[in-house]
Amino acid sequence: MSCYNKALLIGNKVVVILVFLLCLVHSSESLRPLFACDPANGLTRTLRFCRANVPIHVRVQDLLGRLTLQEKIRNLVNNAAAVPRLGIGGYEWWSEALHGISDVGPGAKFGGAFPGATSFPQVITTAASFNQSLWEEIGRVVSDEARAMYNGGVAGLTYWSPNVNILRDPRWGRGQETPGEDPIVAAKYAASYVRGLQGTAAGNRLKVAACCKHYTAYDLDNWNGVDRFHFNAKVTQQDLEDTYNVPFKSCVYEGKVASVMCSYNQVNGKPTCADENLLKNTIRGQWRLNGYIVSDCDSVDVFFNQQHYTSTPEEAAAASIKAGLDLDCGPFLAIFTEGAVKKGLLTENDINLALANTLTVQMRLGMFDGNLGPYANLGPRDVCTPAHKHLALEAAHQGIVLLKNSARSLPLSPRRHRTVAVIGPNSDVTETMIGNYAGKACAYTSPLQGISRYARTLHQAGCAGVACKGNQGFGAAEAAAREADATVLVMGLDQSIEAETRDRTGLLLPGYQQDLVTRVAQASRGPVILVLMSGGPIDVTFAKNDPRVAAIIWAGYPGQAGGAAIANIIFGAANPGGKLPMTWYPQDYVAKVPMTVMAMRASGNYPGRTYRFYKGPVVFPFGFGLSYTTFTHSLAKKPLAQLSVSLSNLNSANAILNSSSHSIKVSHTNCNSFPKMPLHVEVSNTGEFDGTHTVFVFAEPPINGIKGLGVNKQLIAFEKVHVMAGAKQTVQVDVDACKHLGVVDEYGKRRIPMGEHKLHIGDLKHTILVQPQL
Repeated sequence: MSCYNKALLIGNKVVVILVFLLCLVHSSESLRPLFACDPANGLTRTLRFCRANVPIHVRVQDLLGRLTLQEKIRNLVNNAAAVPRLGIGGYEWWSEALHGISDVGPGAKFGGAFPGATSFPQVITTAASFNQSLWEEIGRVVSDEARAMYNGGVAGLTYWSPNVNILRDPRWGRGQETPGEDPIVAAKYAASYVRGLQGTAAGNRLKVAACCKHYTAYDLDNWNGVDRFHFNAKVTQQDLEDTYNVPFKSCVYEGKVASVMCSYNQVNGKPTCADENLLKNTIRGQWRLNGYIVSDCDSVDVFFNQQHYTSTPEEAAAASIKAGLDLDCGPFLAIFTEGAVKKGLLTENDINLALANTLTVQMRLGMFDGNLGPYANLGPRDVCTPAHKHLALEAAHQGIVLLKNSARSLPLSPRRHRTVAVIGPNSDVTETMIGNYAGKACAYTSPLQGISRYARTLHQAGCAGVACKGNQGFGAAEAAAREADATVLVMGLDQSIEAETRDRTGLLLPGYQQDLVTRVAQASRGPVILVLMSGGPIDVTFAKNDPRVAAIIWAGYPGQAGGAAIANIIFGAANPGGKLPMTWYPQDYVAKVPMTVMAMRASGNYPGRTYRFYKGPVVFPFGFGLSYTTFTHSLAKKPLAQLSVSLSNLNSANAILNSSSHSIKVSHTNCNSFPKMPLHVEVSNTGEFDGTHTVFVFAEPPINGIKGLGVNKQLIAFEKVHVMAGAKQTVQVDVDACKHLGVVDEYGKRRIPMGEHKLHIGDLKHTILVQPQL
């Protein structure tokens, strides 16, 4: 019955109005039939699995006992089938929410009352903010919009995000989806975003169910004839433990994520989705996942048909389920699991164990509670709200990185720079700004539109797209630069250059872009600002060294409000505070490093990867980023300088000091006996602008014989702080010996080395002596 008709049934005018308004508020409920346990359904309302006051594990077992084998099997895949006789609807598990609700998967669709959703900056850009509270708040907003769209019948509640793989190689097309190259940053991002998405409700309940992907050692899509479907990642236990698995462990331990997705690739000769050690033993056994494990889409089909891991499809189905896979994105398990049971490769109990994990998540989401739960009031008015749009703008402000600012050329002045030439293939783009795994944005502000709010603009694309295959538009671009008071070149990449299934072959700007920058810089009569859109790093050494290029800004893919954020930073309405979450390598680096080599550490002519292990030249280092103001650090209190570890601190008689490596295994150490070592870092803003600053704390371990250590330094903590001009703020970082001073040996075991550990905080250094007390 419509809201209008309901109101007509009531005579009193005041009551009519109230009923009509309340009905509108909750009208989104009527758009989605209840998934299960409808109180109006006399068939199911008395069933035990429908009783919200019964413990979830009891309800799950009750439901499993009522399902036939065939019904169970049809619920092992993403487009799970309905069970009409029990009043259970069909469900599409595959939805995406990498940086806003996406329609990449079939679970979410835009249109009607939901024409779009807030599209935040791509993850690599948001990571550059180094702001954990921002990451969580974005997750909270995205889950609000997800629940609103679910109520409206156009989205699900299970979102296969975030992507927490390590940006190991700068050419990777999906690096844009990740939080960057550092495992600690990726781990903190993972936990923060997952908490935002899933909520923090008591009683194990979920707002939406997040999923950390792609587990593990997945960071190659299609390079030099090798694709992700056929790639065997050869990874040492050392690199698995201290790099590739770190974000996933944090997802489960810290974020309490409801799902982990296994990847297409093999790891050391075994498909990840059929590896019992990786899935059942590690994710569910060691890390204690409270949720389900899902395959990347068609991964089971891939390891059968393309990797030829098993002889029959039934063996493939059995291998994946026995390894710990609970849900198949794709039809493979729906087709071949029954045959595996008939051949004795699987038992019905194996299927019950898998299905119990997915059903538990659905019940934690409230899908069997007979109502839409505590989020039932969310609807179209809760999507693309002014507050959400403002957060998208603020996220872009915080993620944009200032890489060069010669002679303090920025910020520009609207009074002195009244005419600005806006040039480049990315100068008036919209969809480029939201990167991949995006949906339909609420609205866009392109760079041209943003700059037009501050000055009269002269616009020339210069190139036909980022491929920039010709120079026919260069003359008009040069003419505009000659006429303007300042020139902004918006260059870089887009999804035609870097994307899923598309890795880069080099790090230079595509086509004739470099020539366009150089020629326009020569012609310009005012300062030249180079703005780069990209997910991965670009070798712009030429612009860094060109005195005619006054400033360089990396905007990443800055989201729906990206153009406004770029303009606000250029004209000083916002002060840049972003820092690079990845190393920017020179072009000749990639000639030395095949993408197929997974080793992190340097060896022989192999230079190693990321700031932790690579010592060669860089264009810009990890953590680099300028501001319109200046900051200094000092230690407000004298920190601990020595830590003694005695045998009484060890909780195992087998835990003894290893004389060859001068270290103690963390697993054999009573970490609670180690005092926390607080660092009180005073951050002073010595410039003229209010600004935000990231305090990085790196640890440099002693060189003391641990074989294959090879680490330069490693980030152990970071904190974002806002400091007014001329003011000071104190940041406290608690250094934990077990968490922060440990390193990983060649066997994948964490150890605390004895000796001098150097802590780096900006240009400050502090040494902590860790020694045994025998």
